[in-house]
Parts: sequence; structure tokens; C-alpha cells
Amino acid sequence: MAKYESFKRKIDRLIGINLDYYKEAQMKRRITSLKKRNKYKDFDDYFTALEKDKELLKDFINYLTINVSEFYRNKSQWDELEKTIIPELQKYNSNKLKIWSSACSTGEEPYSLVMLLSKFYNLRDIEVLATDIDLGAIEKAKKGIYTEKALANLPREFKSNYFKEEGGLFKISDEIKNRVKFEKIDLLKDRFPSNFDLITCRNVMIYFTDEAKENLYEKFNKSLKKDGIFFVGSTEQIIMPERYNFETFKTFFYKKIK
Repeated sequence: MAKYESFKRKIDRLIGINLDYYKEAQMKRRITSLKKRNKYKDFDDYFTALEKDKELLKDFINYLTINVSEFYRNKSQWDELEKTIIPELQKYNSNKLKIWSSACSTGEEPYSLVMLLSKFYNLRDIEVLATDIDLGAIEKAKKGIYTEKALANLPREFKSNYFKEEGGLFKISDEIKNRVKFEKIDLLKDRFPSNFDLITCRNVMIYFTDEAKENLYEKFNKSLKKDGIFFVGSTEQIIMPERYNFETFKTFFYKKIK
């Protein structure tokens, strides 16, 4: 246990990720599995290797930040976004919506948002901020190249209109890519941007401690405009949202009340 605690401190100094904010048993199990897979006996040896080997460290960060994504993940929620949430937001801002995909992984979510918004606005009027802690994931997102499996839930018209198949892979069009601005933001440490109509943070907070989640709810609330909407993952419903100045608008969607 002492070696793992020391490992956590050294990782924070090395890459700036504080593992204390993550659920202990879950994260320790993931790191132990990765350590064994790479054939290191203890945490000291593993950390020494991470310091020296950039590729090993890159793989560690990618594994740590859990980059699992797909277009239109949990499709029923995207249907709700189209039918109810965006029309609701248009009541307050009919010209342009300001949107933040706050844990964008390899780009499927922010690109999905742009394509959906294209049904309501001209593409030139759409801009989505997409952020992640993992620079490797952001670089993949900027390239915009995906497997057919990642597109499985995507509406057919989006796939035909905005993707070009190249050697079994699908490359997203520049007209969609150009509507997304990618940045690195550590949700647990960095200052949040502000004044958004819609913020998505999906399938990330399940890995955080209750203390970290409470802090994030408060920060996300401050980043939203009045009557803005916070969109969470399918296993991340907020218990007693009024404690964080939210009210449940639809399942997985919370409206800022003050």
C-alpha cells in the first residue's frame, strides 16, 4: 500500500494527474493490471520505467484517462437532445449556441454535436469547444479518422454527407472538423471556461470520488449561462441536483436554476 501511495505522489509530479481524485480500488486495480501486463514487479520499477520511456508513459496516460468513445453514444439521449434540449435552448438563444464537450476523448462526441447542430443552424454559425486531459487523444481527434464500428449509431445521412471511406476507415470532412476547437483542460485542476448554453461531461465522473464530483458539479454550474443545460452519462445521474443549483430537466439533462 505504501508503494502505491508513493507511486501516486510521483505520478502527480511527473504528469500532473492527482490519482487521489479517482476511486481508489478501481484505479489501483487498473494500474496494477497495466503494470503486470508490462511485466514490472512493483510500483517503484514501473515508475522508473515510465520516467525513462516516453511511449510507455504515453500508453499509461491513455489507459489512465479511459478513452472509450463512439459517435452518438447512447443514441436515445441524442434523440432527446434533438427533439427537446436544443429546441429548449433556442428559446433563449436562437442565433447561435455556445457548447462545450468537456471530456472529448478522440473527438466522436464534439463532432456528433456539430452534425446534430447542422440540422438547426448553418455550419458557419456552429462552434464547439472540445477539451480533454489527454493530448494523445486530442491529436487523434484532430485527425478525424475512425473505424466503421465507431460510426455504428450515427444517423445514415451524417455518415454519407460528412465522411469519406479510405481503406476501411472513415475520415470526417473538414467542414465538420473546422467547427470544433480542441484544447487541453484538466477538469480537476484547471480553470473552466464560461458562458455556455450546453455542457456535456459523459462517462467520466463515474471514475471520480464523491468529493471530486461535488466540486465538478459546482464548477460546471458556474460555467453555464442561466437556463443552460448540463448533459451527463447514462450511469452518472446527479443525486439531489438542487444542492448544486440544478434541476432535472430530462433524464441525464440538468438545467441551471441559479
